[in-house]
Amino acid sequence: MFQIVFNEISAAELSSLGTLEQLELLEEFKVGREDLDNLNGERFGKIERDGRVLYRFRAKEYRFYFEVKEGSVVVHRVLHKGTFSDFLFRSKMPLAEDEALANSKHFWKLIDEGRNARSL
Repeated sequence: MFQIVFNEISAAELSSLGTLEQLELLEEFKVGREDLDNLNGERFGKIERDGRVLYRFRAKEYRFYFEVKEGSVVVHRVLHKGTFSDFLFRSKMPLAEDEALANSKHFWKLIDEGRNARSL
């Protein structure tokens, strides 16, 4: 199991939820090396672009976008699934969710904002 670190943005996104919902999501968000070695596309996914690797974890209606750095999971964003479902529907992209996100400049901008935020 990795240590999980939230940055300012992902912590704020998570804290905007009700206390019970936060606890339920955090209870589900457990990441081990075996999870990242055996991505199943359902709960865990991998998004790559220009040599950057980002992982996605699905919990209930939310998606955690994170990377692994120095033995820790650094969470860059915690977003409601509708955020990108709406994007995919509007753009009518015939791609899987992770592949569509990998090609989205808007998505990487959100991730960069999270990546550049202070860790808490």
